[in-house]
Amino acid sequence: MKYMLLIYGAEDGWTEDERKACMVKSMSICEELEREGKWIASSPLRSVTTATSVRVRDGKRQITDGPFAETTEQLGGYYIIDVDDLDEAIAIAERLPPAKKGTVEVRPIETLPEQNQTPTVKNESN
Repeated sequence: MKYMLLIYGAEDGWTEDERKACMVKSMSICEELEREGKWIASSPLRSVTTATSVRVRDGKRQITDGPFAETTEQLGGYYIIDVDDLDEAIAIAERLPPAKKGTVEVRPIETLPEQNQTPTVKNESN
């Protein structure tokens, strides 16, 4: 089953050294999962200061700079994995460095009935 692990945390909650160590550890986990055939994609997101939110109300487009909501934790990245069950997804989520400072939300990816498969996501580097 495919899961998305959504990484939430305070953008200013990491020193530069902590951020680098987090990236190194996270990349090693991705490499391990890829060898096991469980990794599909992952990527950090750029700062919320680069976000643009789009809403359509009464047929009119509204564009706002910034994230959808002001919160203490922001969506900072994601992983897409293919594992046997929720327990395995949770076990991977708890190994990720951001789980120690923020939150890792684990959500199953819905299968599209027309295609009988989940969407394909390619890993794109920044």
